[in-house]
Amino acid sequence: MGLFNVSHPASFLLTGIPGLESSHSWLAGPLCVMYAVALGGNTVILQAVRVEPSLHEPMYYFLSMLSFSDVAMSMATLPTVLRTFCLNARSIAFDACLIQMFLIHSFSMMESGILLAMSFDRYVAICDPLHYATVLTNGVIAGIGVAVTARSFITLFPLPFLFKRLPVCRSNVLSHSYCLHPDMMKLACADITINSIYGFFVLISTFGMDMFFIFLSYVLILRSVMAIASRKERLKALNTCVSHILVVLAFYVPMIGVSVVHRFGEHAPRYIHVFMSNVYLFVPPVLNPLIYSAKTKEICRAIVRMFHRIKM
Repeated sequence: MGLFNVSHPASFLLTGIPGLESSHSWLAGPLCVMYAVALGGNTVILQAVRVEPSLHEPMYYFLSMLSFSDVAMSMATLPTVLRTFCLNARSIAFDACLIQMFLIHSFSMMESGILLAMSFDRYVAICDPLHYATVLTNGVIAGIGVAVTARSFITLFPLPFLFKRLPVCRSNVLSHSYCLHPDMMKLACADITINSIYGFFVLISTFGMDMFFIFLSYVLILRSVMAIASRKERLKALNTCVSHILVVLAFYVPMIGVSVVHRFGEHAPRYIHVFMSNVYLFVPPVLNPLIYSAKTKEICRAIVRMFHRIKM
């Protein structure tokens, strides 16, 4: 018998928001707006970094990587979310669900790695400014981008195969309008210990370590800033970190909430699971371009110049 010769449904049924099925068509409007902001805002930032010479610096290269991961994450969830809410087309093929699950988790891990790289950028800029240009060369930045991407896809490559070996016979109805590994595991009627251990290992060794090093970088940054004699210079140095701190909070707080709810909230109302997962997937791609456009003057000015040239 082959490794994957087990019982699988031909497709899964996705779920919108339990109890609000009759309002899905109304909810489709706000969701479309969120996708438009996420895709449009991040695309504008990508284009601004590409065409504006003033943004050809490490900080903005990392920001363009973050925008790319947000666009990719939005594109990974958009087809099933809009089909579920707009057309009430809930079915997704088994293999398509595995692919979507892999992409969602991979792009999420990629974003975590990019946020760590951005914290390293802020650390070097504030704690070792004289060597900033020699430490973060274009080659180093490209290498970091490749490493972050490779880590995401290599680490999560076993995930679809670990799930595919499990028989699914309890139900084929998922709790969300997209496919997530913790949600899919609940449908298995076999021992999921290996999947749970591997998922926990991935969570701690990647997201957990990223959070630890981001926290450590800001401890070192704060120590360096406190050594600056001028209060004005201290505030100026800290102000360069505000956008990144807000983006880190927008990403990790919902992610921690989702992890806690999935692992320890088995008896929590179903809408809590759905709400936390939707916040985790939809909010960061929407907020990230808004935060950087509002809080970073260089980005704001570059976007204004870019649109001014288009009008001309």
